[in-house]
Amino acid sequence: MDTIAVVLKQPEQIALEPLVLTAPVAGDVVVDVDFSGVSTGTERLLWSGKMPAFPGMGYPLVPGYESVGRVVETAGQTGLRVGDPVFVPGAKCFGEVRGLFGASASRLVVPAARILPVDAQLGERGILLALAATAYHALAVPGATLPQCIVGHGVLGRLLARIAVALDRAAPPVVWEKNPVRMSGAIGYEVVDPTNDPRRDYQNIYDVSGDAGLLDTLIGRLAPTGEIVLAGFYHEPLTFAFAQAFMREARIRIAAQWQPEDLAATRALIDSGRLSLDGLITHRHDAMDAPTAYRTAFEDAACLKMVLNWRVSS
Repeated sequence: MDTIAVVLKQPEQIALEPLVLTAPVAGDVVVDVDFSGVSTGTERLLWSGKMPAFPGMGYPLVPGYESVGRVVETAGQTGLRVGDPVFVPGAKCFGEVRGLFGASASRLVVPAARILPVDAQLGERGILLALAATAYHALAVPGATLPQCIVGHGVLGRLLARIAVALDRAAPPVVWEKNPVRMSGAIGYEVVDPTNDPRRDYQNIYDVSGDAGLLDTLIGRLAPTGEIVLAGFYHEPLTFAFAQAFMREARIRIAAQWQPEDLAATRALIDSGRLSLDGLITHRHDAMDAPTAYRTAFEDAACLKMVLNWRVSS
């Protein structure tokens, strides 16, 4: 069984290549992918070669953890049927080519337990489930409070703000954004340039910018015993001046990747109509033009979310 996959051969070298898929075993499903997203966080680091080393890291690799498609084959008892629409957060089915995270391909072999059935009406918006679950996870840990301030109005920042509004419409967060291109698109909350925000008493600030140099600025905006939640991904060391943090008794929390229960809770918010995924996908490309699509996603500030369309390539 073959597939056409996005292959990152080495930093900044992307190609479409035919690959032989690992044969499915009991509990697996075969998925024909309709759409996959390009992550401007982790995938940008893989593309640039700046991803910190971790087990399994190396090139060549198939990126992607944001794909939606349809089940075309099942092996054994999977609880799924041919034709079911599903979300796939990654796959490791490409033989010697690494899957990091392995979902950007026309066809995938995946354990059924790893994927999530979705409403077919979501269409291409289904690729946003991973980012939405990431945002939800940052809010869902025991003892967490909803954000008063969010740094960054990219897709993750918008989803974080939308989920916060869905959970508490009485206290919407303020979102900081310096890039005029990304100031618009707020739904139920305000977006401001941080230089125009005088507040220095935030109980919590959620940072999704990925900017390792912001900690001193953010600590300076906290109330005493306030908390900074690092919900982005940082490839450089983070440092801060101790005295300012000491005076405020500042707390710093790191939000890791989503868990299955976060994905289920996010889907419930979407299904109930409390969370909208509309207006977040700004760019689309035929999957066969992936090299252009990836470069646009990483270099064009107007690109909030890039989607690869595999339907027109199959």
